[in-house]
Amino acid sequence: MLPDSKVFITGASSGIGAALAAHYAREGAVLGLCARRLAPMQALFSTLLCAGSCYQVDVTDVTSLRAAAADFTERFGVPDIVIANAGISAGTSTENPDDLPAFRKIMDTNVFGMAVTFQPFVAPMRARASGTLVGIASVAGFRGLPGGGAYSASKSAAITYLESLRVELRGSGVAVVTICPGYIRTAMTASNRYRMPFIIDADEAARRFARAIAGKRRFTVIPWQMALASFALRRLPRRLFDRLFARAPRKARGLPL
Repeated sequence: MLPDSKVFITGASSGIGAALAAHYAREGAVLGLCARRLAPMQALFSTLLCAGSCYQVDVTDVTSLRAAAADFTERFGVPDIVIANAGISAGTSTENPDDLPAFRKIMDTNVFGMAVTFQPFVAPMRARASGTLVGIASVAGFRGLPGGGAYSASKSAAITYLESLRVELRGSGVAVVTICPGYIRTAMTASNRYRMPFIIDADEAARRFARAIAGKRRFTVIPWQMALASFALRRLPRRLFDRLFARAPRKARGLPL
């Protein structure tokens, strides 16, 4: 990546977003960081010693995201890379009416929020004939996991949305990269009470994500071991999948994180 490249990241206050911010700062990038929690994001930014700006934004809020995008573009130029990383997760049960607000919040953040993040940048990137739009999906989007209906559905929708966008922008010079992580050590996974195979640290995940982004890979699963497991999982017959996963451990229900 060239020095002074411009990278715009949502969900940048912690976890994968914070690790990506630190990675690109070390490479000399100008950063636009967005998150709901301003204080931890500003604390992170103060340690990075790079140019850029922080924005307190909920990605489901079209007006605030557009304002952040406009401010960053006016001050620093159109980003070279936009990473729609903001995402939330919680265990959900369709049977429980109290979980319906969690369903809506997860779908709004993980799917609609991705479109809101990209929308202000598509036209200027197309006009410039360059740029990379990156969506952070999940291997949870490959099959419907019990107790995680909202999260699995949101990530499956994100994967399909990103594919549509990639085809729409074919030939424009604008790349669309879909990244499907397995388990990453973050606050989101810290509450999981079950085994998480092939789990990797957020800093290592950021390094691997950045390599996929630099290569403009259309679709990638990280880590590679999870790619093999996911390949097998996706090809399980439905009858066998249902039988194997009916008693699988489930994510704790509660407010989305």
